[in-house]
Amino acid sequence: MRLRDYQQRAIDQIMDWFTVNQTGNPCVVMPTGSGKSHVIAAFCKMVLGEFADNRILMLTHVKELIEQNAEKMLAHWPGAPLGVFSAGLRQKNIDQITFGSIQSLRNRAKDLGHIDIILVDECHLINHKNDGSYRKLINKLRKINPEIRVIGLTATPYRLGHGYITDGDGLFSAIIEPVTIEELVHRNFLAPLRSKLTEMQLDVSGVGRRGGEYIENQLQAAVNQRHNNVSAVREVIKRAEDRKAWLFFCTGVEHAEAVRDILLEFGIPAGCVTGDTPAKTRERMLDEFRTGELRAMTNANVLTTGFDYPDIDLIAMLRPTKSTALYVQMAGRGMRPKSEPRDGEDYPVGNCLVMDFAGVVKEHGPITNIQIKSVNSKRKPGEPPVKACPECHELVHLSAMECEACGYKWPQKTKSMTLHDNDIMAVEDATTMEVKSWRWRRHLARSGYYGLSLTYYGEIFDKPVIEYFSVQHPGLGGEVALRKVMELAVASNVRMADLSEETDLHRVADILSAGTAPISIKYTRNERFINVVKREWI
Repeated sequence: MRLRDYQQRAIDQIMDWFTVNQTGNPCVVMPTGSGKSHVIAAFCKMVLGEFADNRILMLTHVKELIEQNAEKMLAHWPGAPLGVFSAGLRQKNIDQITFGSIQSLRNRAKDLGHIDIILVDECHLINHKNDGSYRKLINKLRKINPEIRVIGLTATPYRLGHGYITDGDGLFSAIIEPVTIEELVHRNFLAPLRSKLTEMQLDVSGVGRRGGEYIENQLQAAVNQRHNNVSAVREVIKRAEDRKAWLFFCTGVEHAEAVRDILLEFGIPAGCVTGDTPAKTRERMLDEFRTGELRAMTNANVLTTGFDYPDIDLIAMLRPTKSTALYVQMAGRGMRPKSEPRDGEDYPVGNCLVMDFAGVVKEHGPITNIQIKSVNSKRKPGEPPVKACPECHELVHLSAMECEACGYKWPQKTKSMTLHDNDIMAVEDATTMEVKSWRWRRHLARSGYYGLSLTYYGEIFDKPVIEYFSVQHPGLGGEVALRKVMELAVASNVRMADLSEETDLHRVADILSAGTAPISIKYTRNERFINVVKREWI
């Protein structure tokens, strides 16, 4: 089975990262629907092909992901030495490659024995502190093999109340991001979302919080009101038109059941799955949802991960949340390409309408540009918070309204907010430019920090497109810029060993310039803002 280019790029970047980092654990960030299970399978096959005596453990928290990952493993390698260890799947087999649930394996370190590599799917669930089932099992396995390495995979590399999972003393030390949502949408590997600010908005002003998130029983009591539920269902029916598969995210079991009952009252075939739903009943209802026998499905905290139904074309957000990860996971359920796009659809893979009764789009922003507050930031004490200029990527004080480097002016904030159809994506129509050459240069920002600039050159009448990377700025901004430069180096066939040994940015720019330039780029422009959303190599 052949990988897509970005899936192979993920594996290459993992191996390149290990080449230059003798310690630490990387986290691979790939959007929902990008095929993490294929990357896991191909990576395992590659490792055992080169290191025949290695032993690999893949951990996750739900049986559905174990099943999906095991299925892809055998598709890539029918004779793989694969064992599945999961009480939920009624299998307890350990082999050279073991795919299992953390619940079933947390006390089985001795049975697992020597493990060389641990892969953790949905790794954002690992405790930020040195505690919890994952950390305890990893610590026990590290006592057996002190050289063990951990690779995390997730679409959401952050935890509520902690910021990025690489912040502070977390398990992961670096983020590898081989592909973005924008690229996958532009290449029709994912379907875009369309967001709507609904007429009815849920009021959670009196709901308390615990650990940064709304207290569940208070949230459900505030939201699960008949007038709210009826208004939401009526508006969904009005806006849905010919959309065929509606998924409702609710605040709890009682809320999910109440919304289902109202859908039935309005004549909409609907089901409800919660953590209390018996396994066989749940599987039957989800099958009926997939076949179209049920048009709508309500749920409470069970269909955010491990549930794949590409033809979901309407998501009703009735679950307010302070968790950015939960928001992205909910929205991601609608991004898989549709089997039958609607008539008149702009995208050949269809789209999914997101009806945001809960205000989560306004709360967290577009899923293509999530901004995470790092509680345990690596900024030095007293260092002011920063933001990046959207034109030249200069990092300026968070309160600045004008960039001192290029003069860009941030728009004045207003109290009112209007959401448009594509606000949840923040992806505009992209301009394509054929690239004839590129040039990297050292760049000195007015802040006094050095970075790199990258200029793409097209035809003689094409205006060059310039990107800036503030690689020497301290803190998260510099880390993100450096990570992006390393990704471009890998894609352009630059030897990572050459870069790892070089500290002079003039020399780094020369090395990068000698790499293979992309044949084309796609970029978006909003007034003076340019963002390169896709680069294509031969």
